[in-house]
Amino acid sequence: MMLPALAPAAIFPDKIGTFEKGAPAAASAPDRALLAEFGLEATEQAEYKSPEKKHFTATAWRFKDSTGAMAFFQAHRPAGAPAAQLSKLAINTSDGKIYAYGNYVFQLTGAVPPQEDLQPVYAQLPKLEQSALPALMSYLPLAGLIANSERYILGPVSLDRFEPRISPSVAAFHLGAEGQLGRFSSPKGPLSLAIFYYPTPSMARDRLAEFQKIPGAMAKRAGPLVAVTIDPPDLDAAERLLAQVKYEANLTWSQKVPTNEVKGFALTLLNIFVLAGVVLGMCLVAGIAFGGVRILARKMGRNVDPEAMITLGLDGK
Repeated sequence: MMLPALAPAAIFPDKIGTFEKGAPAAASAPDRALLAEFGLEATEQAEYKSPEKKHFTATAWRFKDSTGAMAFFQAHRPAGAPAAQLSKLAINTSDGKIYAYGNYVFQLTGAVPPQEDLQPVYAQLPKLEQSALPALMSYLPLAGLIANSERYILGPVSLDRFEPRISPSVAAFHLGAEGQLGRFSSPKGPLSLAIFYYPTPSMARDRLAEFQKIPGAMAKRAGPLVAVTIDPPDLDAAERLLAQVKYEANLTWSQKVPTNEVKGFALTLLNIFVLAGVVLGMCLVAGIAFGGVRILARKMGRNVDPEAMITLGLDGK
């Protein structure tokens, strides 16, 4: 799917700190097929100027979700850019910063204002989505990983851009597959490692057989993951790299229970214990009273047969 002609969206405010916004424009989108696969929805680029003659350019790309923004961030950042302290997905460039915030990717160049001036911008972002990033990112080994070489694969287009030696039919995106690719250094040259995630281990087992049919491929399965490297220059390094790919299932409960529901449940539980205590107390009092009546009857000379039963005398009727 190709993107329609991009028009600037209303993303940035009219003022950031002491900077005033100029006329907005649409951000560039050179690889529209790739951005469409990542879920690009809107862009905006604007220049800001301050009374002190300072200026900076702000560019924003909004995606359908945070996964698409993360995939674009990985592909858009320069190879040698160092990490920034803004967030997990942030780098410093020679003239500014590039970072992801939820389903947005921002690029600021020039006299970038401090973060305290940018915080109000995040609070008013339209259609902001901040879902958790995919766990697949964490399964890529860190030892030997070439900085900024990671590329996230969401479909046939990104697979063709980043690892064309694997065909879409082998990756089987119709099964819900996603992939994380990285390049690693080895004594005999760099090698690529791609890790694909499938909904079930059985699907991954079936896909492993297909990956192993690729000429020059070395592949392994770990749970629902399939890791593959193709034509590695160093076979021993490839084996050691594949051995680092391991799957650990983590079950988390992320649903937040409303406070009023917690209080209501606690009150219900307390009432149950109080009712049980009242019933037990009544039973105890009734037992003591019954025993006391029988003892009193004996002292008054009444013959109380402990085995006596009340009969209706219906034999003659």
